[in-house]
Amino acid sequence: MALDPDELFEVDSDVPDLSGAVLLHHFNGFMDAGSAGSTLVDHLLEVHEHRVVARFDIDDLLDYRSRRPTMTYATDRWEDYDAPELVVHLLQDAVGTPFLLMTGPEPDRRWEAVAAAVRALIERWGVRLAVTFHGIPMGIPHTRKLSVISHATRPELVTEKSPFSRVQVPGNLSALLELRLGEAGHDAMGFAAYVPHYLAQSTYPAAALGLLEALAKSTGLVIQAGGLPEAAQRTDAEIARQVAGSAEAAQVVEALEQQYDSFTEASENLLVSEGEPVPSADELGAEFERFLAEQQRDH
Repeated sequence: MALDPDELFEVDSDVPDLSGAVLLHHFNGFMDAGSAGSTLVDHLLEVHEHRVVARFDIDDLLDYRSRRPTMTYATDRWEDYDAPELVVHLLQDAVGTPFLLMTGPEPDRRWEAVAAAVRALIERWGVRLAVTFHGIPMGIPHTRKLSVISHATRPELVTEKSPFSRVQVPGNLSALLELRLGEAGHDAMGFAAYVPHYLAQSTYPAAALGLLEALAKSTGLVIQAGGLPEAAQRTDAEIARQVAGSAEAAQVVEALEQQYDSFTEASENLLVSEGEPVPSADELGAEFERFLAEQQRDH
């Protein structure tokens, strides 16, 4: 017998009026190039006071053997267990507006039940908009303006359209939640920051900063940037230093720049001109990833 959605979570007894609040959500485990989404989650929890107002029964949702939590052994005993948590935090933005952040590992089981449970919380609290965010790897150079695309349950909510017309991708809970909320008549949307895919396995603060700016613009929340701009500048400077030290890497970046500029000018193909193809995005990305890995080993 299926459980009532309310049985999947416990709610704090002291939750203020949240009518019209925004719910942000990001789950660890799905694609997040450049750690864009997880970096933004860490940033939000670092710069804004917060407390947990809802906690999900994670023991019923995770496959522990596929993602084993960390335990600490000290000399002759087990000292600590890093228990996974799927929770909803209550935060306030820089001007005191309350908003919610749901985060934790993406459940391995019962996606429909979790989506129904989140919908129950949204309806209980009167949440006006649910928003997800993450990074996606793209064949673009780090020297061009970072793009953030959006999707939503209503066309009016979309800020930056995706270049994709129709595509099938592996499912994830955030996408399913957006779909189910839309079917139920609730507003929901998501943001994806383009991350140069030779940086997809690294932490790329510029992508988190782009997501923050897109979130602030669409939700009206006043979110402090804190140290993100400085972190992005340091990372970009280090990438530039490594590229400047290698003619091979500079050629890769230049080819990606040609690819990107050609696409933005014509929006039809990724060739510089007919009969003058550049290497594919996968080839360029693999080459640059190899270069950066070698640089990291040397340092």
